Amino acid sequence: MSGGPSFRLAKPEEAGRVVEFINLHFDWKLPVVNRPEFFDFYYRSGQGLQFALAEQGGEWLAVVGYIRASQGPRPDLWASVWVAKKGANGAGLALMDALPRLAGAGVLACNNIRPKTMALYRFLGWHAGRMGHFYRLAPLPRYQLAQVQAPAILPVGGDLALEPVPGPSALAALGLPETPHTPKKDVWYLARRYFAFPHLAYQVYAARHSGALLAYLVCRVVDGGRGKVLRIADYIGRDEVLPRLGKAIDRLLLASGAEYAELYCAGLPAAVLEAAGFCERAEGSADMLPNYLTPPLYENTDYYYFTSAPEQFVMFRADGDQDRPNLPEA
Repeated sequence: MSGGPSFRLAKPEEAGRVVEFINLHFDWKLPVVNRPEFFDFYYRSGQGLQFALAEQGGEWLAVVGYIRASQGPRPDLWASVWVAKKGANGAGLALMDALPRLAGAGVLACNNIRPKTMALYRFLGWHAGRMGHFYRLAPLPRYQLAQVQAPAILPVGGDLALEPVPGPSALAALGLPETPHTPKKDVWYLARRYFAFPHLAYQVYAARHSGALLAYLVCRVVDGGRGKVLRIADYIGRDEVLPRLGKAIDRLLLASGAEYAELYCAGLPAAVLEAAGFCERAEGSADMLPNYLTPPLYENTDYYYFTSAPEQFVMFRADGDQDRPNLPEA
């Protein structure tokens, strides 16, 4: 075969071939691809199929799936599953480099990459790093899940309340708060991600002042049998608004009966999260905040990410194809 690979978007009728290629060339069968409810949720938008391909001489060399953050003409994207056939890693990397152009994207990012691949993304001129892990303990005499050597509960303030947003119509009526953060999420994305996601239920809250919408906070309560955790999945708003929610988050924590609230986040300054009442679990810390709770697995989990545009970039737990139930392939 002469020349290099060519790159294009997959056609809707090629969905079956995409799944076959991934199953053939990946280490195991991924539920996100092999469970129809996940495949349709993440990789279909209207009649479109959200995969890009590298091919040469009619042979597929690599595929990458992507997730839109908005319905706009130039959406920010999260890269999802990325698979190259053996011996075609170079074509796979070139495909990832070409993805923003192919999909007409603004910012391209990915949640939960393998640490050893960070050098590849840096080679492309992008930023890669570890997501911070932050937590706030409830005031309890003992903890069944959290194993923190020097428990601390930081003082918080906060003049803002959190109001439940009951559904997509209420979300649409409220609109979007002002935020400089990327990826830029629109109401279509937020309604779909948090009110129509398969198998998980989220609670969406709005913070307003004098009628003006300032922020959304999205969370869910996870019951591990031995205790509960309040997981903050997303925050949309300006940095300075989050500390104003400290007391409101405490009220959610108390009402949930959880041992602690936690969030994984890249991009928000640690000082902002500290002002909101969150301590940071440093990489390599002996403190234990288990990620897998049914049953509890007493070890820490670290997430790594990349972004093509680190300026004003913020990533949370539910971004991309993360924060989904650990289900077997269909």
